[in-house]
Amino acid sequence: MEKFAFIIHPINAKRDVARKGGIYRVAQYLPEQTVEWLIKHKEPIVASHITGVQSPTEAEAEGWFIACPLTPRQMMELPQEFVYQRLTQCAQLAESLGAGIIGLGAFTSVVGDGGQTVAKNVNIAVTTGNSYTVATAVEGALDAARRMEIDIARAKVAVVGATGSIGRTCAHLLAPQAAEVALIGRDLARLEQVKGELPTGNATLYDQVHAGLRDAQIIITVTSAADAVIQPEDLAPGCVVCDVARPRDVSVRVAKERDDVLVIEGGVVAVPGHAVDFRFNFGFPIKMAYACMSETMILALEGRYESFTLGKDVSVAQVTEISRLAKRHGFHLAGYRSFERAVTEEYIESVRRNAARRKSRASVSRRPALEPSA
Repeated sequence: MEKFAFIIHPINAKRDVARKGGIYRVAQYLPEQTVEWLIKHKEPIVASHITGVQSPTEAEAEGWFIACPLTPRQMMELPQEFVYQRLTQCAQLAESLGAGIIGLGAFTSVVGDGGQTVAKNVNIAVTTGNSYTVATAVEGALDAARRMEIDIARAKVAVVGATGSIGRTCAHLLAPQAAEVALIGRDLARLEQVKGELPTGNATLYDQVHAGLRDAQIIITVTSAADAVIQPEDLAPGCVVCDVARPRDVSVRVAKERDDVLVIEGGVVAVPGHAVDFRFNFGFPIKMAYACMSETMILALEGRYESFTLGKDVSVAQVTEISRLAKRHGFHLAGYRSFERAVTEEYIESVRRNAARRKSRASVSRRPALEPSA
């Protein structure tokens, strides 16, 4: 039996702590900063025991969700040494349970040096999960674009957070297929470096999200921002947005105000095994997981207890290799989620119709008035 662990953490202190129930429900009545102060003084705990993961190769794995009691804001604002200490404690707890590898979930893969310091301080492998996250983000975005009848060869593709490890590799994979790729980030000098790495000359650079997203039809967004960076007014009708970031990059206002755009999370992955049980509700249907979680399980099933994706860089070769292993062990993209809800074919069709109507109205409003007859 192979063994793995995966770090989870609260995104919103009040909501996520109160979700535990029991005495933790009091969190919903306290100020956010009070809840953050309280959890800061708690050490990592085992949140659940994961069972039933079984590959078609007959390899089996069990694992544990390890809860790190820090929010993204705390990870950004607290001393880096303190954050590293908490993450190392998570890995040490996993090691004590017999896990051979631990995955860094959500913001824990973003903060600091992408797991390198943690890996140096424990005797088990550490992975960010970013290789399989890239694979499913690109696959999901392209599949959703086809469903929205977008031809990538004629489309403008935008990557928000293009200088990060995930964004950079997404740009490498998408640029050869797209008519234009917009690289969006805060540092134009670093964006210039990414542009220079691309095999094509079709990249444009933007340090403002709104400007970069203008007319973009396919968008992958994966920043390390603690708050939403994409608002309803930034998006073109009929576009597809694959939001890989946690916390989300796309504002919840988009779900309320733009029924003509398709926003998906970075791919829902089906986990192999007839009796997969996470014993923890993170908002997905049963037997489904995030790609970063899945990478950790894939490596465990393969018996590859190595720090497969570590640091701030992800190579195309790593994406290709983890995709091969995913297929071997029965992991595959299994639909999409959007703001905690499943994306159905009916929903995609409604988005297409709404986008067509909006484009039609915009075309009419731009049509010049007829000249009066003589």
